[in-house]
Amino acid sequence: MTAEARGVVGDTPDKIDVYDLEQAAQRVVTDTLIRSVLDGDLHVEDLATDHFLRELHADLYGDIWQWAGRLRRREATIGIDPNLIAVELRAGLDTLVWRWTNTTDWTAHEFGIAVHAETVRIHPFVDGNGRTTRLLADLVFLAVQDDEYPPATYDWNVDKAEYVRLLQQFDRDRDPAALARFVRTVSVVD
Repeated sequence: MTAEARGVVGDTPDKIDVYDLEQAAQRVVTDTLIRSVLDGDLHVEDLATDHFLRELHADLYGDIWQWAGRLRRREATIGIDPNLIAVELRAGLDTLVWRWTNTTDWTAHEFGIAVHAETVRIHPFVDGNGRTTRLLADLVFLAVQDDEYPPATYDWNVDKAEYVRLLQQFDRDRDPAALARFVRTVSVVD
């Protein structure tokens, strides 16, 4: 934990104190980045990159955790070999953007979900992968939506067991369709 975070929650923080700090940081980062996408300052080519993902993780957790923005260097029960993370992350995101740009078989909804599922599959960070990859998916989805509908993000309030099952299915077939049907959307316009 960073010295600044310890100054807020003390030397022996409760999990709820840390959670509250993380939630507060997430609200600020989310609001700022959604506004940047809606204003046209951030495009899919800016967002769906390994560099942006590391920056996003650092923005979400940098004031709290010293490991923020750093790729995982140890084996975990989920994700790929840590020695392959940097290469797989760049190649995976580049491939998804290429496919989005050069084919027409995915909807914007499916593309954002594919970006999420691919980054979850890799599991690049020690912690905070879920929040980071869900926010990345929301931003990518917003960036590729056309003007025909009100801007929307994903509704991540889903049945966790089914969500995990569908992520595992994506790991096997790299098809985001089932997961995209499962994860609905919510308008960002009040």
